[in-house]
Amino acid sequence: MNPTRSKRVDVDTKKTQLKGFKGLFEVTLRNFKTATFLLALLPIYALAVLIMGISLVPGIYLFEWLNSISQAWPGLMQHIMMGVGIVAGYMLYGFTVIFVTPFFNFILPFRLKPFRGPYYSWASVPWYVHNALIYLVRYTFLEFVTPTPINTLFYKMMGMKIGKGVHINTTNISDAALIELEDKVTIGGSAHIICHYAAKGFLVIAPVKIKKGATLGLKCTVMGDVEIGEGAVIGPHEVVLPKSRIPAHYRKKTSVSMNGNHIQ
Repeated sequence: MNPTRSKRVDVDTKKTQLKGFKGLFEVTLRNFKTATFLLALLPIYALAVLIMGISLVPGIYLFEWLNSISQAWPGLMQHIMMGVGIVAGYMLYGFTVIFVTPFFNFILPFRLKPFRGPYYSWASVPWYVHNALIYLVRYTFLEFVTPTPINTLFYKMMGMKIGKGVHINTTNISDAALIELEDKVTIGGSAHIICHYAAKGFLVIAPVKIKKGATLGLKCTVMGDVEIGEGAVIGPHEVVLPKSRIPAHYRKKTSVSMNGNHIQ
């Protein structure tokens, strides 16, 4: 996946092999972690404010129009119309942010790529920004259109490779650009797909591929560097650890019924 796999990596290094601005950023980040991290957050928050501000525009216009036509109405009716305008404006925001966010993700000058190395690295920046944009939509609206073709469209616009007949009933997805779902894949409610994992200052970002006809059950978790075979079934609450290769038509052999008995 990455040349650093075969090398010993010092996660506490203060130096860098990069040059130019990237090298300067990485050295500064590793020597002044907290201060640099906080400064690096400022443009991310500014980008989020811009995206949300643009997405609010249609809702603001709608609210102002509804408010203007109800000015002469009795007090109760006027306030009902104001309430309708606020909620309708929010819904318009949601459907707008679903398209505005992928646009900004597309025009950014870097792309999320597989990586294995220290957490405090330049390579972690695209990962951080990409997920920040996904979470912006997730936590402000995406639950309201899950599961529908709209949430599938959002993930596709964010770079996820999605085949025909895919059903996604979760918003707990990170690193969308490194996920591939083949035809007829079903992602169950509240399932987690996370293409990264970290320990002791080490960050690994690796793709997830789920092959044709596979199913992820309720609240299961799939981590980075995983491939799930055709027709496999990952049961509810199962955890697929990093580097796992799940064979085709896999299914957990036993499960537990309500009375505690094991069943096939």
